[in-house]
Amino acid sequence: KGPSAFIPLREIPQQGAEGSLRQLLVEALVSAGRVDSVSMVMGLHPQYLSSFWKTQRLLLRMDGPLPYHKRHYIAIMAAARHQCTYLVSLHTEEFLQVGGNPAWLQGLHCAPPKLRNLNEINKLLAHRPWLITKEHIEALLKPGEDSWSLAELVQALVLLTHYHSLASFVFGCGISPKEEQDVGQGCQPPSPHSNSSPASDDSMEGSGGRDAMREVEVLMERMKLLQESQLEEEGITQEELETRFELEKTESLLVAPSEVAEQCPRSSVLCFVEDPEFGYKDFTRRGEQAPPTFRAQ
Repeated sequence: KGPSAFIPLREIPQQGAEGSLRQLLVEALVSAGRVDSVSMVMGLHPQYLSSFWKTQRLLLRMDGPLPYHKRHYIAIMAAARHQCTYLVSLHTEEFLQVGGNPAWLQGLHCAPPKLRNLNEINKLLAHRPWLITKEHIEALLKPGEDSWSLAELVQALVLLTHYHSLASFVFGCGISPKEEQDVGQGCQPPSPHSNSSPASDDSMEGSGGRDAMREVEVLMERMKLLQESQLEEEGITQEELETRFELEKTESLLVAPSEVAEQCPRSSVLCFVEDPEFGYKDFTRRGEQAPPTFRAQ
């Protein structure tokens, strides 16, 4: 229970905190009308929270070329790319509070073409940023009815990368959507696929736990066979036995559980995502021509 699946609630700073931390939490309350789970967890490191809140204010509430509702919609697009339900739901509320059109929340297909045009660069920035070329930027800046100004695009790209990173923080801290905090269920990152939620207190009882137990049982069985073979093969040394055991253990750990079911993301998140199968792919794969990368020198 609480804002983080990994940190006991009693250790999370509350609104009654003292000194500079209290001031930060009050600022968050006044600015956003709430103290969200990210701020509560970051309150464990007040200096970091202070920097984070300054960044959030600059990106979302201070002067800039993009209207407030579009800033929040871009945040939704970025978070949805990583299937981060916490950030999608948070900025959906913010989007409506600043006057955003509720029809846009039916999905990316209902947003204006100008915002939909960000989809390709959002997808690449989220999963394979090394594939971005100057042509992607030129296409967005090309004169036309739905073109972006350079100032608008810079702010949009900063928002996209900021929320891609923040999604990782949310997953890493086990932060749950508000409606799930009372039942101990957390956000599930889409990759690598797993059957057990990071927020589950009984994760060993899920299929992920069963897979782990199966691997242990297989490893123990192999150890037993090795011991039996040692008895049968006279003259085998302890060093040879240890070598065989290490080999068996390594092979066992390299075997992935079979038929791991992919978790189905919520429709409320997928509606903001086009080409959901697109994900990270190592750009240094052997035997393939590596895409060009920018070099400083």
